[in-house]
Amino acid sequence: MGQTAIVTGASGGIGLEFAKILASQGCDLVLIARTKSKLDEIQRFLVQTFKIKVYVLACDLSQPGSCVYVYDQINRLNIEVDTLINNVGIGDWGDFVDSNIDKLERMSRLNMGALTILTRLFLPGMVKRKHGRILNLASTAAFQAGPLMAVYFATKAYVLSFSSAIAQELKGSGVSVTCLCPGPTETGFQAITFPCEIRLTHGHKLPSAKQVAEYGYRAMLRGQTVAIPGFRNRLLAIIVRFMPQWMVLRIVKFEQENI
Repeated sequence: MGQTAIVTGASGGIGLEFAKILASQGCDLVLIARTKSKLDEIQRFLVQTFKIKVYVLACDLSQPGSCVYVYDQINRLNIEVDTLINNVGIGDWGDFVDSNIDKLERMSRLNMGALTILTRLFLPGMVKRKHGRILNLASTAAFQAGPLMAVYFATKAYVLSFSSAIAQELKGSGVSVTCLCPGPTETGFQAITFPCEIRLTHGHKLPSAKQVAEYGYRAMLRGQTVAIPGFRNRLLAIIVRFMPQWMVLRIVKFEQENI
């Protein structure tokens, strides 16, 4: 490819799988996550396996000024970014009234703020070069409200709305925006987010992070605006539009409850 991609949240899960896919295509990488030791290990593996350049930035993107820091560091390296994968994000589970305010603030900054600011910082260069791809990670949670995960669902609705809007603005510019909306996926997200087992995932074989990343990568190459992996997920995203809101909310809450 002879290009460079940024992947946020690259130390595991879907972000790591995106990094592997891009590396296999000869794309140089800038990997961003909080834990430097994990990034260094991934860097060594990708460089040895695919003979590409891999830069790592250990950075907490929920912190004020962190996105500008990333942008400045990449500019100092004289890197032109062709692909931006906004993957980083966190979730939370439980009644909103009992939620941790610090965690809610961090979730909002990561899931919405970092994605928005990084897009704003790197998009002008892509437009100027008339070439670029942006992939923003949302979720099937974006298509309805989510009792017991109220803020998380709302952040993903923002990602879908934001991505769709700027994708339309960029028509004809040579830059595409893809919003990837996976359902529950076999990643560390489930273990970190849920203190218990919930009905939504109980007894179900979940798609792997690799499968989701491969689907998203193909959709990004096609310039597809909204990409929903899995027939069941695509069907549900359509059905909720035609169901009464009260019914959707009751079903979502039931699925989110512990068993």
